[in-house]
Amino acid sequence: MSGLTILTLFVLAAFVGVEVVSKVSSTLHTPLMSGANAIHGIILVGAILVTAHATSPVLIALGGLATLLATVNLVGGFVVTDRMLEMFSGGRRRPAEEPVGSDAR
Repeated sequence: MSGLTILTLFVLAAFVGVEVVSKVSSTLHTPLMSGANAIHGIILVGAILVTAHATSPVLIALGGLATLLATVNLVGGFVVTDRMLEMFSGGRRRPAEEPVGSDAR
């Protein structure tokens, strides 16, 4: 495949991904994020395995970058899932902050 074909597929996949995710109702985001986190965990393991078998410095650098980005994506997914679950829970885990400028006595 040529570079232009790969770039075109990437751009189309990005547009389709944005459209699909934007149409999901907010009550389904948490289960979808949990499933996505499982997939990202597999991607992280794959990036580590590919990096471990790399032979040239360029492949090692790309594998290290892939591992870093997969880790950031996985951790970010867990943070977003935690915040969404906090939204749906009845009680708060953290005490609410006082509004600035309020004179509570």
